[in-house]
Amino acid sequence: MDQMNHRSGDYAPIGDHEDPKLGMFDKPLPCFGWGIGWFSLLLGFVFPVMWYYATFLYFSKYYQKDPRERTGLEASAVAALFCTVAVLIVLAVFVIKALFP
Repeated sequence: MDQMNHRSGDYAPIGDHEDPKLGMFDKPLPCFGWGIGWFSLLLGFVFPVMWYYATFLYFSKYYQKDPRERTGLEASAVAALFCTVAVLIVLAVFVIKALFP
């Protein structure tokens, strides 16, 4: 039946009876076509709390709903780690300067 529709110029649905996940991720990603992780990474340079939000989503395995989100969430988790380390170093320097003037 699909071959007959294809020959007549009609469109045939893309799908596979053996692999139902074939067309599962055809919808665009949220946040202007980017994933939540990449959007959080870019917005995190203005609002660093977004990195921690994306890190929470990463550790709660949000990417299992859509595997395309995984890399962006990982990048945001790394950015949150660097931000935390930088803040801890700055605080340690201030504490050391306050204790030993």
